[in-house]
Amino acid sequence: MAEMSRNTKVGPNELTVFRRRNAWLLWSVALFSMAVNALMLTGPLYMLQVYDRVLGSRSAETLLALSVLILFLFAMMAVLDFARGRVAARYGARLQDALDTRIFDAALSRARRTGDGQTALQDLAAVQRLTASPVFMALFDLPWTPLFIAAIFLFHPWLGWLALAGMGVLIVLALFNRARSHGPIADAAMAAQGADRIAAEMQGEAELIRALGMQGNAFARWHRQRRIALAEGMRASDLVGGFSATTRSLRLFLQSAILGLGAYLVLQAEMTAGAMIAGSILLGRALAPIDMVIGQWNAIAEAGQSWRRLTALLGEEVAAPPRMPLPQPKARVEVSQLSVIPPGAQSPTLRGVSFAIAPGEAVGVIGASGAGKSTLTRAITAVWSPAVGQIRLDGAKLDQYDVDALGQYIGYMPQAVTLFAGTIAENIARLSAMPDTEKVVAAARMAGGHEMILALPDGYETRVSGLGARLSGGQIQRIGLARALYGAPVLVVLDEPNAALDNDGSRALNHAVQAIKADGRAVLIMAHRPSAIRECDKLLVLSGGAPVMFGPTQEVLQKTLANYADIKVAAGGVT
Repeated sequence: MAEMSRNTKVGPNELTVFRRRNAWLLWSVALFSMAVNALMLTGPLYMLQVYDRVLGSRSAETLLALSVLILFLFAMMAVLDFARGRVAARYGARLQDALDTRIFDAALSRARRTGDGQTALQDLAAVQRLTASPVFMALFDLPWTPLFIAAIFLFHPWLGWLALAGMGVLIVLALFNRARSHGPIADAAMAAQGADRIAAEMQGEAELIRALGMQGNAFARWHRQRRIALAEGMRASDLVGGFSATTRSLRLFLQSAILGLGAYLVLQAEMTAGAMIAGSILLGRALAPIDMVIGQWNAIAEAGQSWRRLTALLGEEVAAPPRMPLPQPKARVEVSQLSVIPPGAQSPTLRGVSFAIAPGEAVGVIGASGAGKSTLTRAITAVWSPAVGQIRLDGAKLDQYDVDALGQYIGYMPQAVTLFAGTIAENIARLSAMPDTEKVVAAARMAGGHEMILALPDGYETRVSGLGARLSGGQIQRIGLARALYGAPVLVVLDEPNAALDNDGSRALNHAVQAIKADGRAVLIMAHRPSAIRECDKLLVLSGGAPVMFGPTQEVLQKTLANYADIKVAAGGVT
C-alpha cells in the first residue's frame, strides 16, 4: 500500500508528459482557430458594406469587387477550418498511438489483479474520438465569443448589452447542465458497461447456457441490466436534450430579438440597416460555440470521465522499469519462505513455502482443493508478486527479468486452457503473427498432438475461436500443453495437466515430462491424479496454504499416504 501511495501521480505525470510533448499541435489548432474566427467577421462586414455602401451608391462595380473578395476570404476560411480539424484529429491519433501499449499493459495488469480492465482501451478511444469531433473545435471557438460581443457593442451599446445578457443566460444554463447531468451520465455509462459485461459472460458460456436450458434466465438477467442501462441513458439524454433544446431556442430568439432591437434603432436613426443585419449575424456566431458545447455535452462528459479513469489506471498500474536483458537462465529454481496474498485479500493463501528445482528435475505439488497450489502457480509464473520471500530463476529474482522474456523462459499451462481466436499454429506459437513452424511442430509432437492436429480439416491452419471451436476438452488440453512447450522454455509449469486427457494423452504428457528432464530443463506439476506425478522426482505437499513436506517422491508418499501401496499401483499404470 505504501508503494501504491508513492506512485499515485504516475498516471497524471504520464498524461502530462504527452500533453507537453504535443502541445504544439494544440497551439496550432488555436492559431488556426484565431484565423478562422477572424474570418467569421467576413459575413457581417459584407452585409454592412452591401447595405450601407452598395445600396446607397447603387454601384455594381463595388458589389462585384466586394463579392470577389468575400469569395476568397470564405475559401480561405474553409481551408483553415479544414486544416485545424486535421491537426486536432492527428493530436488524438498521436494520443492513441503513444498510449496504446501503456494502456493495454495497464489494463492487463489490472485484469490480473481484479478481473476488470476491459474499459481502458474504450476510454482511450473515447478521448480520441472527442478530438476529431466538431465539439472539440467549438471549445477553441469559445474564447472568441466575448470578442464578438465586444464587436456588437461597437454597433450600438443597447445591442451589446442584449447580446451580453443572452450570453450570460446561456453560460448559466451550460453550468447548470454540467452540474445536473454529471451524475446521470456517469450512472448511464456504468449501467451500460454492466450490461456489456453480462453479455460477454453469456456469450463466453453459450454452450453451457444452451445445454442447461439457461437461455431464458440468462436473457432475463441481461435484460434487467439492459433496461437499467436504457433507463439511465434516457434520463441522461432527456436532461442534456432539454438543455440543448432550450439553449438552441434561446439563441434563435436572441438573434431575432437583436434584429428587432436593431430595427427600432434604425427607425430612431441611431444606427444603419447594415449594422442591424451585421449585429444579428455576429450574435449568432458568438453564441454558436456555447450552443454546440451544451448540445454535445454527453461526448465531452464521457471523454472527461474516460480521461479521469485513464489517469487512475495509470496511477494504479505503475509501468515496469526497463530491465537489462539477462542471458537465458538454467533450469534452477529456488523458492524461499514464499508467502502470497491474492489481490483484494487480507491474508495470505500461501505461507512459508520453500523448495528448489534442479535442472533435469520434475517436482509435483499435491494437496486438497484450497491448499494453495493455484496460488503457487501464479507466483511461479510472476502473475502475482510475493508478499514475503522470493522466487529465483538461475539466481535472479523473477522481477529482474523482462516480462516478455520471462514468458519465453517459463512455459505455463493453466488448469482451464483457453484458446484465442486464430489458427492452431498461432495459438501454439503464443499469438505470434509469424509462427516458427519448426518450433510449432516440435512442441506439438512433444505434447503428443501432432497427428491429432493433422487430422483436423485444415491441420495447423484450422481456425479456432476463444471457445475452442468444436475441439474436445482433450484436444484443447493438448494444444495448451504444446503452447506451454513452445520454444523449449527452461521451466514448464503445469496446473492439473491431465484433467481432460484420456489414456493416450496422459502417456503423451509423461513422455513430454521425460523429454524435458532429459533436455536438462525442469517441470513443476500441480496434481490431483497419481498418473500426473509418475515422472516427478520430488513432491511438495501443501495443506491450508502451508508446506507439510518436501522431498523425494517415494519418501513423501510413504510418509504421508496410508494407502501408499494402492497409489503406487495406480501410478505404475496410467489410469
